[in-house]
Amino acid sequence: MPDSRSVRGLASGPGRRPARSGCAAIPARRADGRSNWSIAGILTTCGILTACGILTACGIFDATSPFDGDGSNIPPVPEDSFCSIPEELVVSGGVGRDGIPALRNPSLVPSHHAEATYLGEADRVIGIEADGRFIAVPHNILWWHEIVNLDDFGSPIAVTYCPLTGSSMVFDRSAIEGADLGVSGLLFHNNLMMFNRRSDGTQESLFPQMLRSARCGPLDGQPLELLPSMEMRWNAWKDLHPETLVVSGIRARGGDYEHYPYADYEVVDNGQTLFPNPEFDTRRPPKERVLGIPRDNGHGMAYPFIVLESRGDVVVVHDDVQGTQPVVVFWSSQAQAAMAYEPMVNGRDLAFEVRDSGFFDVQTGSRWTLGGRAADGPLEGSALQPVRDAYVAFWFAWATFHPNTEVLSGPLRIS
Repeated sequence: MPDSRSVRGLASGPGRRPARSGCAAIPARRADGRSNWSIAGILTTCGILTACGILTACGIFDATSPFDGDGSNIPPVPEDSFCSIPEELVVSGGVGRDGIPALRNPSLVPSHHAEATYLGEADRVIGIEADGRFIAVPHNILWWHEIVNLDDFGSPIAVTYCPLTGSSMVFDRSAIEGADLGVSGLLFHNNLMMFNRRSDGTQESLFPQMLRSARCGPLDGQPLELLPSMEMRWNAWKDLHPETLVVSGIRARGGDYEHYPYADYEVVDNGQTLFPNPEFDTRRPPKERVLGIPRDNGHGMAYPFIVLESRGDVVVVHDDVQGTQPVVVFWSSQAQAAMAYEPMVNGRDLAFEVRDSGFFDVQTGSRWTLGGRAADGPLEGSALQPVRDAYVAFWFAWATFHPNTEVLSGPLRIS
């Protein structure tokens, strides 16, 4: 039977407290009450509207920042565009459209290549499998670009990371005709708002990353398909996939890829955010990473990294995600990574346990990797299906977008 580390426990109901402030916003409103997507009409009241100034004046980031431009590059928007989200929560980050430059088909190199030496072994990467190839997109790149568009691996893909909400999400861009995703310079609940780039400017809309769909503009309501991905330390990803490719560090800003530009923003108990968050759910530290599985109407399940690490170096958690779906979560402290899978192979239900510092299924005794593949035993070569909509984010952001979430209970810090 699975050991005690696979037993699920839930915290009590949400505890809320006001968030620490940053800047507020004054939105533009149409005569009919709906909000225009007009960056010009979204004004900050922080008192500073320059790209770097708005970030440093609020006391959050280093003077050296990922942001270019002066916030004046305002995209053309049709007069009848509107937002289906509360416009008072859509704010300008002060950088303007493309002030943070998304990448399109950057050079990819093997892990041992000289152009990959900007990465430290403990740096975090978003790992994907695309068209039979394994690819790592490091946070180091995404701190400065937030979106990497890839076109050469089957479906058009966008690997996205919002440093303010800690959210790693990979999208299939087919639903928007393969259009590149760019960084709009706007935020919703501190979360990246992407836009679909069109050469003629028509049908361009805003996509809040954690809502996974267009919420402002003519494509309002258009969903983006979320693709499976893994966020983990670089050395662990290389161990899983020695043949991986990784985004090259040779760019115009290549030297910056070794420098984290957000000061102490990621410190687990740092409650500061760039713009006010409605309120913090106090069940977990605000910047703790969680693996979240979303469900409708703000429901879902969160698996906090501190809780998982407190249960052991290698952990298995079986769950039903609020009664909606059986899942199994694998955790590795060495990789600082959690991954959710459907516990089934070829129509056969499986239960998992930890033995000899590894993941084993109870039914056949096969040993499985963190990446969900059977490495040896009767099921060698088989693969578990990832839970496609699971992703990693900071706890404060996850709870903001999923206020009815449950959370795996446990300590608030590792002793």
